[in-house]
Amino acid sequence: MFFLPPEWHPQSAVQLTWPHKGTDWSYMLDEVNECFIEIAREISSRQKLLVVCKNQAEVQELLTDCNMENIVFSEQDSNDTWARDHGGITVLDNGGPVILDFGFNGWGSKFRSDKDNIITKVLCDAEIFNPEVGYKDHNDFILEGGSIESDGKGTILTTSECLLSESRNPQFSKTQIEDYLKTWLGAQRVLWLNHGYLSGDDTDSHIDTLARFCNENTIAYVKCSDSEDEHFEALSKMESELKDFKTKEGVPYKLVALPMADPLFFENERLPATYANFLIINSAVLLPFYGSKKDKEAQRILQSVFPDREVIGINCTSLTKQHGSLHCVTMQYPEGVIS
Repeated sequence: MFFLPPEWHPQSAVQLTWPHKGTDWSYMLDEVNECFIEIAREISSRQKLLVVCKNQAEVQELLTDCNMENIVFSEQDSNDTWARDHGGITVLDNGGPVILDFGFNGWGSKFRSDKDNIITKVLCDAEIFNPEVGYKDHNDFILEGGSIESDGKGTILTTSECLLSESRNPQFSKTQIEDYLKTWLGAQRVLWLNHGYLSGDDTDSHIDTLARFCNENTIAYVKCSDSEDEHFEALSKMESELKDFKTKEGVPYKLVALPMADPLFFENERLPATYANFLIINSAVLLPFYGSKKDKEAQRILQSVFPDREVIGINCTSLTKQHGSLHCVTMQYPEGVIS
């Protein structure tokens, strides 16, 4: 029986796919490297860090302040850096980890993804993962890690805008997609959000930009309080949907409202800055900061939700310039995957 562990499940490692000159980061490589270095430092001080990179020697020179004993490298090329969406999704099968290698098509063929789509297979073939870790090829089904949230108890939270997109799996109906998630992720039910988006988002409303499980009974979500903001109506409708959701026991979820990030613009385009794009790791939560007074407000709110973890802010303004944030560039692996 497959089981998709929640993000707070004990982890063995987190993957970063490092930017290089052949990616869209080429014009701002130094700037984005600073963000990646900070993420790498916080992760490697607590657990293993898997770095996929085009040139290992170049990246090693950047990581002198990190715990190098905790860093595992895999030298391979990539189209981009969004490990959340091209990384393998790990399920537990009777307690043993299995990497599910779903297809990645650049968020509905918006961007090239041929190199990214083979990264997980290369990692498995190179024996980066422990020998007992299973591998299953699911490249015939498009599924990005940022599009699903698990409570660890059989509930998957997602958005209809993404999973029902005609550019993902048009051959499947909503019922068939639900059945697929139940079969391979061990889901017992799927909660669908039909509203909510962020301007500048390329992912068709990934759930990890909007609403996140913090534990099996708590959902943190982006709340827009400014009626003049373009997101107000859609996010208000999303909030109403969340209020209608109930746990498997029939109890309303504890909802934790995160502030809407102050508008960020680059080249006259509003960027998808969101505090929902945090990463839970062993003993800490990494929270994207955007150089705003709301950063500390979001940190205070999440610290109350995760009293046993340190909530650490990381400036992710650079990541938003390519329409993502902190959670989007990471993928966690539960204990047992990497030694």
